Amino acid sequence: MRLRAAALAALVLLSGCGSTSDDEATPAESGGVTGTVTVFAAASLTESFTTIGEQFEQKNPGTTVTFSFAGSSALATQINEGAPADVFASAAPKNMDAVTSAVTPTTFAKNQLVIAVAKGNPKGITGLAGLTGADLKVALCAEAVPCGAAAETATEAAGVTITPVTLEQDVKAALSKVKLGEVDASLVYRTDAKAAAADVDAVEFPESEKAINDYPIAVLKEAKNPVGAQAFVAYIGTDEAKAVLTEAGFQAP
Repeated sequence: MRLRAAALAALVLLSGCGSTSDDEATPAESGGVTGTVTVFAAASLTESFTTIGEQFEQKNPGTTVTFSFAGSSALATQINEGAPADVFASAAPKNMDAVTSAVTPTTFAKNQLVIAVAKGNPKGITGLAGLTGADLKVALCAEAVPCGAAAETATEAAGVTITPVTLEQDVKAALSKVKLGEVDASLVYRTDAKAAAADVDAVEFPESEKAINDYPIAVLKEAKNPVGAQAFVAYIGTDEAKAVLTEAGFQAP
């Protein structure tokens, strides 16, 4: 009898352990999205991704999306050096390709350049040729940054040489120089000029069509929240997220 009682007790104990394991596995098995999703994203995505992040949180209670916005080249370097991130969204494939932990990137949007000038365009700038004057102060993104690489492509297509007074590490910094009146013009993305429409005007120029940037996004292999990361990347492809990107001025991929 004692042996039988001991066996029954062991069976109950094992059954209890099995139940706990099942309970713990339920969220993963059901694909439930919880916890923090850390997204490293190009500076030009600041406004749109902030809105998309809020939508994602509303659709996934218990989830928090945190962002790190900066130049794509800087973010790629940080990720490769071990910075904790679940998702990377770049303003150009080159910077995504540099991230060895990126898993099957997907292009979700396109963007192109405009010339940001002070409200009213006091210098009367109509195209890239207007940025070559010795009396004009121009800000550009550094060449390693996607907006800088795009600017170089556009100026080569136009056959002009621009001598900037400053090279910035992301598009927001280049735009701020115009907003603060420190420069007369800057080459920035259409989306950034639109977001700052209260402070700057945007001058379109034809050569920008030669330098349209693809924006890829990917889950990272070292993601601490892979389920959340996959869900966020998937959400970027939904109609709700696409509407936000379109309203911001991004083009469909």
